[in-house]
Amino acid sequence: MFLSKKLVLPHPSEALPGRDKSMPISNRHFVTGNPIAPPFPIPIQQALFGMGCFWGVERKFWQYPNIYSTAVGYSGGYTPNLTYDELCTGLTGHNEVVKVFYDPSLTSYLELLRLFWESHDPTQGMRQGNDIGTQYRSGIYTYSQEQLDAALASRAHYQDKLTRAGFKQITTEIIPAGEFYYAEDYHQQYLAKEPMGYCGLGGLGVAFD
Repeated sequence: MFLSKKLVLPHPSEALPGRDKSMPISNRHFVTGNPIAPPFPIPIQQALFGMGCFWGVERKFWQYPNIYSTAVGYSGGYTPNLTYDELCTGLTGHNEVVKVFYDPSLTSYLELLRLFWESHDPTQGMRQGNDIGTQYRSGIYTYSQEQLDAALASRAHYQDKLTRAGFKQITTEIIPAGEFYYAEDYHQQYLAKEPMGYCGLGGLGVAFD
């Protein structure tokens, strides 16, 4: 019963109540030294992705050239200012997500989408590898009509690539971004702080281009 609850998004009436107070964070990226929360320099834009365990996902993005900053957190659900323990009950509706802060003159949104599609398996539904539950679902959460259009076009493009390679249908949700709640400080840039930490993350070996 517990496993089935974690595989189905809760109805808003089932969601945990959460709290009014936001999670305290240290506003400094452990790797880049840049802030992980506003304000940011004027050119910086944001993107939001869910690809499974957010530790490994965040590392994928901070290692990409010219990324200004990254942060892990929770989005896509109902419970305000949730904790990680609450997320893991499956009763918040949220996904583990990574917010990426980038300068579009140096890194395009399409480049981020390419990294997204190639770095995980977007066909698995409410799981990613051995990590099972709604918090590990594949998702792109957009901040503008331009991002939404680009994300939808990229999904159609990559689905064609996957179909030709014999893979299943993409299950990635693509919706406008809702509230982003920062995860606890120890989760931020976790794999830089704990280099021996484990987070399984792997793509299907199908190039986006």
